[in-house]
Amino acid sequence: MENSVERGTIKRTIGLPQAVALYIGSVLGSGILIVPGLAAEIAGPASLLAWGLMVLLILPMALSMGLLSARYPDAGGVSHYAEMAFGPKAGALTGWFFLASVPIGAPVAALTGAGYLTASLGLSEPYRIGIAVSMLAAALLLNAAGMKLVGGVQLAVVIGIIVVLLAAIAVSLPDLSAASFTPFLPHGWGSVGQAAALLFWCFIGWEAVSHLSGEFKNPEKAGVQGVTLAALLLGALYLLTALATVGTASYHDGHADASLSRMIGAKLGSAGEVATGIVAVFICTATIIAYTSAASRLAYSLAKRGEAPRLMAHLTRRTSTPIGGLSFLAVCFLVVMTAYGRGWVTLEELIRYPNATFILTYISGTAAGVRLLKGKAWQTRICALSCFCSLAVFPFVGRAIVYPLIITGAFALISYLRNSKNVADVPKVLQQEEEEYGNKPYLR
Repeated sequence: MENSVERGTIKRTIGLPQAVALYIGSVLGSGILIVPGLAAEIAGPASLLAWGLMVLLILPMALSMGLLSARYPDAGGVSHYAEMAFGPKAGALTGWFFLASVPIGAPVAALTGAGYLTASLGLSEPYRIGIAVSMLAAALLLNAAGMKLVGGVQLAVVIGIIVVLLAAIAVSLPDLSAASFTPFLPHGWGSVGQAAALLFWCFIGWEAVSHLSGEFKNPEKAGVQGVTLAALLLGALYLLTALATVGTASYHDGHADASLSRMIGAKLGSAGEVATGIVAVFICTATIIAYTSAASRLAYSLAKRGEAPRLMAHLTRRTSTPIGGLSFLAVCFLVVMTAYGRGWVTLEELIRYPNATFILTYISGTAAGVRLLKGKAWQTRICALSCFCSLAVFPFVGRAIVYPLIITGAFALISYLRNSKNVADVPKVLQQEEEEYGNKPYLR
């Protein structure tokens, strides 16, 4: 590992293809493996209406992040936008909302992907933990090697995932049945709204790549065009997967949370289930890579602004990788995985915590966009619509609200203690000036 340095800037190595891959990798998580079946269980074939609606509504959310990344490229991402719009403290708190989410969210993604693979192979829980730890370690090591390598690997992984998912959809097409689409609305129109709320979680992740915008070779192209292409590709992929799930009725008989695995297994048997497990590992690894990249850059930005320990501002000499932020994440991953492995916390408990902080990050970022992009009416409207959608979902976070409240309380306490120390130091500074300059105020 290269020696770390605090000075320097992060290099611009991300082109349009890598940006598209990073956007897709940050959004396309384990949701595609389980949500199509769960949504179909809630609303039946009418869940396809919910998918179509969410694909249309989520485009403004993606574009709002892309527009801000293009206009204000910075490693601070959403935190930087909030600081510009609402002041340093609001920006720092927004940054900590995101930074505190990734140390939990990444292990959750790793355990989810590893769980699919071990289930298909009939392996026990220790193997699941081992595979999850390997996924987290791979993401950290790739990021330590530099963003150029990360972008290339992420592009290859995302292409492979898309090819496998499209192949799974293609083999299911002959099994599509018109009877599977009737009755179309078995549980009423209210069920479509319930399904749409569930689908929101499949489209969160655009904010992560905003922290990498400072490394875009061409921020305008990678930010706006990259996020648009990624949103269109993801929308099409989700819709096709949902269509295949409904058309093959693979979500029936209590298999809603494993509909994709069942759909593939029907054609390829146990080999298909293993293939689904492998795809799940790659999907979740792609998400972990993207979020690890984003969080390490955010840690670097917060440290440079004095809102995080200075050690997080360290960069490697050769690749300008934020090794301080990666070290922080490595310690957090170790703590979370140890807690899970010893049975101190369950996966279900871990899943709850990051949800509220991720949504608050969106609310802060899109609200900042309304203020920062006011020069162009259509851009302001996009951010306003995205902010409204985020606010509409936030009341449903339930007990997860405790986590951002803890973060806010800790942030407020540290800020108060820091300000108190600065105030206490004022007399000392004045005394030092008096001793140095004596009764010559014109020299001060």
